[in-house]
Amino acid sequence: MSADKSLEKTPVTVITGFLGAGKTTLIRHLLQNPGGRRLAVLVNEFGDVGVDGDLIRDCADANCPESSIVELTNGCICCTVADEFIPSIEKLMAMEPRPDHIVIETSGLALPKPLLKAFDWPALRSKITIDGVVAVADAEAVSAGLFAPNPARPGAAEADHETPLSEVFEDQIACADIVLLSKADLAGDAGIAKAKAVIEAEAPRPLPMLPLTEGVIDARVVLGIGAAAEDSLNERPSHHDGHDDHDHDDFDTIVVDLPEITNPEALAAKVSALAASQNILRVKGHVAVEGKPMRLLIQAVGPRVRHQFDRPWGNQPRRSQLVVIAEHGNIDAAAVRAALGA
Repeated sequence: MSADKSLEKTPVTVITGFLGAGKTTLIRHLLQNPGGRRLAVLVNEFGDVGVDGDLIRDCADANCPESSIVELTNGCICCTVADEFIPSIEKLMAMEPRPDHIVIETSGLALPKPLLKAFDWPALRSKITIDGVVAVADAEAVSAGLFAPNPARPGAAEADHETPLSEVFEDQIACADIVLLSKADLAGDAGIAKAKAVIEAEAPRPLPMLPLTEGVIDARVVLGIGAAAEDSLNERPSHHDGHDDHDHDDFDTIVVDLPEITNPEALAAKVSALAASQNILRVKGHVAVEGKPMRLLIQAVGPRVRHQFDRPWGNQPRRSQLVVIAEHGNIDAAAVRAALGA
């Protein structure tokens, strides 16, 4: 006699990782290769323009119809638990048929622990278990020291000074059940080894780490971990433990509207130069190219820029918009817009 599925807790996998680490690419692969599971996805982005949600909806199919993909923009799901997060999860849980597994993509600036605490809400705890927390770490960026604390001044008492980048990175690693080292093809064997050493030094407990290229991994590795993370919050330390809330004042975002362009390579060069001159962390968005019916997708992490035509504009207005994200003190809106030719 089979068990009543309505009484089973639905497993949730939280996918965390810094801006541009490859979370969306991983989720797209899982949607296309779900291992027989019916998936639902909740996407949270930092910024008003939902680029990641668009990319994930492109993969909608019978296993994960578009109605099973919910997007929250310009907010942190762990800061809007009652107003947005719980209703969104309940919407997914109420679907017929009910999803076998829910995947949550956090904002690249999100601290995962407050989100895990949200599952303690009575409305969720009886229905859902946190199957696992997957941290996607950009192996090339980690090995290059992007997330390292600032060294102390000579003679200073503290050995290191935490930066906003290092704090977010360390919190994401500390919450994880598994770490996927993305951009493995760019990092190479030496970069992967160095990134592993950095993460081992930061992790509060031994963590499995696997290299990842273009999001390709067997769904059985990341779905079905069975961690029940809601029961082990004390083993997942955070820089913000003891605080009832947190904010993202360390980071800022602007949306840049552009005219149609003629040369994608020239725009990519401007985006790359912007990262170097203004310390920009992340740029993403869609751009209209004169004479082309397809949208140009721009994705940049620091000076590393990728661009490709992803799909036709169709009935959508040919509106060119880029989201630019940086630490708060590095956002000069006028200079950013001038550098991109807005």
